[in-house]
Amino acid sequence: MRLVSFRNVRVMPEEKQQQQKQQSGFGRGGRGGKRPQRRAKPQAAEWVPATKLGRLVKAGKIRSLTEIFLNSMPIKEYQIIDHFFKEGATELVDEVIKIQSVQKQTNAGQRTRFKAYVLVGDRNGHVGLGIKVAKEVAGAIRGAIVNGKLGLIPIRRGYWGNNIGAPHTIPFKLTGKAGSVRVRLIPAPRGTGIVAAPVSKKVLQFAGVQDCFTSSTGSTRTLGSFVVATMNALRKSFTLLTPDLWAKTRVEPAPFDKHSAFLAKKDVKVAAE
Repeated sequence: MRLVSFRNVRVMPEEKQQQQKQQSGFGRGGRGGKRPQRRAKPQAAEWVPATKLGRLVKAGKIRSLTEIFLNSMPIKEYQIIDHFFKEGATELVDEVIKIQSVQKQTNAGQRTRFKAYVLVGDRNGHVGLGIKVAKEVAGAIRGAIVNGKLGLIPIRRGYWGNNIGAPHTIPFKLTGKAGSVRVRLIPAPRGTGIVAAPVSKKVLQFAGVQDCFTSSTGSTRTLGSFVVATMNALRKSFTLLTPDLWAKTRVEPAPFDKHSAFLAKKDVKVAAE
C-alpha cells in the first residue's frame, strides 16, 4: 500500500470554486456565465434654447402654439414644437411621402443625392411639409422631419351648411399652385369624406379635414409639386376674415414686450457666467 502526501496540495476556498463554476458555465466549455450587459442608450441632451422665443417657451411664459401664430413669431427651433406636443393631448405624427434621387454635374462627374418629402401633422388643425436633400436617405428624412416641424402651420376648419357639431371641412374654396399643378379645395357636406387623389388626401387627413371635394390640373404626376400646391391652398385658410371672426378682440402687447424684463434678466445672468 502506497502513502500519498498532501503537503503541497493547495485547497481552493469555496467562494472561489463557486465563482469559477459560474464563469465556466457548469462544464459547458466556458460558454456560460453572465452575459455582458448591453450599453445603455445615450440620453438626449437637455434642450438649451438659443432664441428668445425658445427661452419664453421653456420658462412657461408662452403656453400654446396659438399664441405664437397670433403674434406671427418665427419658429427657429424644432424643440419648441416638440415641447408643446409632448405636453399636449394630441401627438405629432410624420410620414414619408416620397424619396427621389437628384444629380448635379461637377468636374469629377455626377454627384447623386437624395431628396425626401415628409408630412408632419397632428390631425387636429396643424400640418407641415418638410423637404430636405442629403447624401444619405436617413439624413434626408431626419432633416425633412425637422423642416416639417419648423414649417408647421395652423389650418382653419369650418362647416358646410348649418353650424352643427365640430368643424369638419374647409371654411370656403381654396386654391393653391406650384409649378404647373393647380389644386382647388371645395367644402363638402358632412359624411362625404375626402374626395381626392392619394397625395392630397393624405395632406388633408394630416390637417384634420374630414370632408372635402378637390380638383386638380397640370402635371400631377410630379408628386413634389402636387404636395406643395395642396399645402399652399391650405395655407390660405386664414387669409379671409369671415363674419364669425368680426368680434372685437382685446389687443395685448407682444410676448417679447410683455416679458422684456424676464429676457433682460436672463441675458444679464448668461453674460455674467
